[in-house]
Amino acid sequence: MAQVSVELIKRLREKTGAGFTDCKNALEAVQGDLDAAVEYLRQRGAVIAAKRADRIAREGVVLAETTPDGKRAALLELNCETDFVARNEEFLAFAQAILRALLDVQPRSEEELWNTDVGGKTLGNWRDEMLAKVGEKIELRRYELLTTDGHLTAYVHAGSRLATVVETEPANPPEELRPLLRDLAMQVAAMQPLYVRREEVSPEIVERERELHRQQALSEGKPEAVAQRIAEGKLEKFFQEQCLLEQAYIRDPSRTVAEVLQSAAQQYGVPLRVRRFWRYLLGEAV
Repeated sequence: MAQVSVELIKRLREKTGAGFTDCKNALEAVQGDLDAAVEYLRQRGAVIAAKRADRIAREGVVLAETTPDGKRAALLELNCETDFVARNEEFLAFAQAILRALLDVQPRSEEELWNTDVGGKTLGNWRDEMLAKVGEKIELRRYELLTTDGHLTAYVHAGSRLATVVETEPANPPEELRPLLRDLAMQVAAMQPLYVRREEVSPEIVERERELHRQQALSEGKPEAVAQRIAEGKLEKFFQEQCLLEQAYIRDPSRTVAEVLQSAAQQYGVPLRVRRFWRYLLGEAV
């Protein structure tokens, strides 16, 4: 077996971030060829990934970002097995690199994403090197690349476990409105709406909510007419809790989001409308 110098091991560690023993073994296996040792470690990472394919990766990060013009946005959830790895600087840098590739390259498939070149190696190479280094399953659980003729605003909550993107009109909002748009993205993060407006709730869900509370009231001995009124009241509460525009605004609970948007539209002389939103929470069922 070829003997390798400490200096060569150090160079391989600087290139890959792998541990001393792993670098030493890789260099010995390829007779001291530095480039071959890098590839050896990448292949080892792929082997580790295959062995850990059935393991559960519940930790990780959720990130979101938009282009400066607000026309494109990307959301992703990158998972690993432990919080220790999730807080690792290289893991976070890897997640950020994936996010940037989504925005800049706009890959048409996940395969194209992993083949994206970043600093002389592909994202797939980087992933395999990390797998060899940390020995955990690393999985891009989901991602979305969003485009609009309106405006996209992103928000990432502290700790990178929750992120949102909100799509609004007009296409080029005044700079003075940008803080409000960010607040909308924060509202989606904090208050977890399911819909933008009540008109989006399907008739089946509306009837299910109404009937659920009517039956509950009847089971408590309420007369039919009273049970109907209770059900309608509960349905209104459902709309107020689940529809973004009807929620109490996080910065001023005395007003609804719709009222805040209407006031801002009048103040700045522009129509202001929420089209859609996206919300990623680490580990949630999808």
